Amino acid sequence: MQQNASAPRQAPPLVLTIAGSDSGGGAGIQADLKTMLALGVHGMSVIAAVTAQNSLGVQGYWELPAEAVRAQLDSVLSDIGVHAIKTGMLASTVLVETVAEALAASDAPSVVDPVGVSKHGDSLLAPDAVDAVRSALLPAATVVTPNLYEVEQLTGVKVVDETGLREAAEAVKALGPRWVLIKGGHLPGEPADLLFDGEHEHRFTAPRHDNRHTHGTGCTLASAIASRLALGDDVPAAVGKAKEYVTGAIAAGFPLGTGIGPVDHGWQRSLQSRLC
Repeated sequence: MQQNASAPRQAPPLVLTIAGSDSGGGAGIQADLKTMLALGVHGMSVIAAVTAQNSLGVQGYWELPAEAVRAQLDSVLSDIGVHAIKTGMLASTVLVETVAEALAASDAPSVVDPVGVSKHGDSLLAPDAVDAVRSALLPAATVVTPNLYEVEQLTGVKVVDETGLREAAEAVKALGPRWVLIKGGHLPGEPADLLFDGEHEHRFTAPRHDNRHTHGTGCTLASAIASRLALGDDVPAAVGKAKEYVTGAIAAGFPLGTGIGPVDHGWQRSLQSRLC
């Protein structure tokens, strides 16, 4: 039966990213929105900071005033609504607290990527904001997705091999999120991530691709999890599908500039085009 062209379309699931802008287009708000488009949800954005960055690193960043972030949140949440929320770079204590308040007031699941440092090692979170992440942001999170550097920054636990992932997960879980995903991609061997809810653990592995162009992997993974939650998956299923998506994006990563290039957020469409 042919669909009536005049019938009103239903909006896709709605996902909001609250993060920083990446002028190079590989991470941050730009990566989040590309991921959301690729996974079939409608992406919306609250910009918390603006960065000047390229393939070589972050040359500078400027956080937005709290009232500007709060106004963006109010605009989206009061009129459009959300099915899931993802947070990234929040830069300062006042912005962390502003966003944590919005997450706590929302019924939508939230995925918190506790961004502390860029792929190139540049700091993206004020030192005095770490306490606010621990005390305000993480307790409001459905899922938190720290890498090993962020685990150490938040808890003091240093992971040196895969056997340490459970200790790291327990330490982060004690800070209050419902689920913790410890990303072990910086460890040797196959990239292994551990998802933990305080009782049960789920391990996710993937092949390691010989590709240095991995800018935006953390943002992309968190946005993919949020997108899958908005589409109706439970947390373990959302993480599994997000891991598959980001693994394909890493495999298709491409050079950009003279440094580290981005992952390819549109790799699935590119693959389909090559197969046709």
